Amino acid sequence: MEGFEVPIHRALTQTIMIAGAPREVTIINGTLTAAMVLGMQSLIGLPVGLAIQAMAVAISKRDPQFFATFRRHIRHKRFYDV
Repeated sequence: MEGFEVPIHRALTQTIMIAGAPREVTIINGTLTAAMVLGMQSLIGLPVGLAIQAMAVAISKRDPQFFATFRRHIRHKRFYDV
């Protein structure tokens, strides 16, 4: 109908970020890093976790929807089997 507008807020379309990376990736990375550092008492887990977070931030700056798209891509079967 003419004359009606529905505003779409940015919060509905924008990816939720924590520390510059998508929320799910940051939570998984933080959990695995904490498990390595605290549970296994291995300090090598801290630089590894920071490096993974830095890569996730760099990827997210280029394309904020990368991880959602990659997760969807992994679920689909290959169409052409060569």
